[in-house]
Amino acid sequence: MSDLKGKVAWVTGAGSGIGEAGALALAKAGAAVVLTGRRKEPLEDVAKRIKAAGGTALVKAGDLMKASTAEKTGAAIKEKFGRLDILVNNAGLNIPKRRWSELDYAGADTVIHGNLSSAYYCVIASLPMMRAQKDGVMIHTASWAGRFISALSGTAYTAAKHAVVAMSHTINLEECTNNIRSSVLCPAEVATPILDKRPIPVSKADRAKMLQSADMGDLILYIATRPAHVCINEVLISPTWNRGYVAAQQNRG
Repeated sequence: MSDLKGKVAWVTGAGSGIGEAGALALAKAGAAVVLTGRRKEPLEDVAKRIKAAGGTALVKAGDLMKASTAEKTGAAIKEKFGRLDILVNNAGLNIPKRRWSELDYAGADTVIHGNLSSAYYCVIASLPMMRAQKDGVMIHTASWAGRFISALSGTAYTAAKHAVVAMSHTINLEECTNNIRSSVLCPAEVATPILDKRPIPVSKADRAKMLQSADMGDLILYIATRPAHVCINEVLISPTWNRGYVAAQQNRG
């Protein structure tokens, strides 16, 4: 079941990485895709590729840390398409100075709003359309850091991604009778541009062993194309060469 013709998907953080891969995968399966992110140029590039392959793409650039962006985008989707079947809540970010000893107010606001508030705003914008049609799938990108505590991801990012996991489960708790399914993805390291924000650079060799954006795109498509009676509540996924596990083995040695 991989035919999404007639379906409408809204993908946030769609200009690169997981969002880009998810948008391309959904469009290839026939969905009309609405692309949101802060930078218009990468979104236009993704839209161009979708249209060149015969698909439908609409660019709605904006900062989702502002509730008004989600509200306006939701309204635009309703006006143009009259429905929303899939929300891929992928927008997120991190900062280099992420330890408590370095974190300041502005940094905390940026990470928490960029990962948690933005996701909430998009859910609020999407639910009325999905409730009205008694159908919908939400897919949220959390993180391995949304399930496990480590110093690597930083304090604010870890807290925000734990909250995204909780958010997703509460959607199922309240909206399952409206036939709305919410899935939260908890990937370990994925070779995306967010790695460039790491305080310690990540080598090309290490990036090659990580999950790739296309792997996550395949997963997003799989979840989006399950029958309506199936809800994949949560996915915990990692590269086989899990650097955390490898480091633990080396420390034991």
